[in-house]
Amino acid sequence: MTRPFHASVPGDHAPCRGRTFDIEFDFVSHRLVIRDSGGAVEDFALEPMAVADFYARTMAALDALGIEAPIYARPNEVEPAIPFAEDHRHASYDGHAVRLFWLQLLQASRVLGEFRSRFIGKVSPVHLFWGGMDLACTRFSGRPAPEYSGDIPNCPREVMVQGYSHELSSCGFWAGGGDEGAFYSYAYPEPEGFSDRSVGPFDAFYNDQLGQFLLPYEAVRTASDPEKALLGFLQSTYEAAADLGGWDRAALEADPGRMG
Repeated sequence: MTRPFHASVPGDHAPCRGRTFDIEFDFVSHRLVIRDSGGAVEDFALEPMAVADFYARTMAALDALGIEAPIYARPNEVEPAIPFAEDHRHASYDGHAVRLFWLQLLQASRVLGEFRSRFIGKVSPVHLFWGGMDLACTRFSGRPAPEYSGDIPNCPREVMVQGYSHELSSCGFWAGGGDEGAFYSYAYPEPEGFSDRSVGPFDAFYNDQLGQFLLPYEAVRTASDPEKALLGFLQSTYEAAADLGGWDRAALEADPGRMG
């Protein structure tokens, strides 16, 4: 049975005055559902409405449950960053497209989870990043990195400095990477020769503007073995970062023979 897409990490519930709550985007029934640990529920239909109206209804539902949830009430990593309460420009909701995106995330999360299990060093969960709405998984070498000096629109600098404080190889799926989205992989700091490294499968390429390898979603979807194609991309791009960056791979990677 298909399950609705959960906005947070599975099993993650936010604390509030001795109880917990979660917010779920149900892309089967197309509803936003807010539940607390006492069994109280507030929900409303996901349908075409202005961002300002969606924001107001969400905050009203939280208020009805007695949940105080102050947030930074404007988007990150986009330009312009219209405050939610003032955004009457964006008012579409395509239920069919949203469901397809959710199904993409389900499949991508499954394979990224398999890839994640092969690493015994520090590695992030497979998570939905709030800024670019990408499904991401990041491996770390264990060594500190040069202080981040990039410029991400409408994202506090301290977030980026903390996020890139250590050497990493990051991969994931981004809906904005092509006609059907794209899988990506990049390294920070990017080692010399990274962009010239040969990676698989054949459709993968390095995008100079984004500074990362991309693999179109449709190339994976139409492959004879989609999972093998994606794992090949994730592994070969990680190896490019780890080999050229001098990572201690023997200490960081799991022994496939002991994983069963």
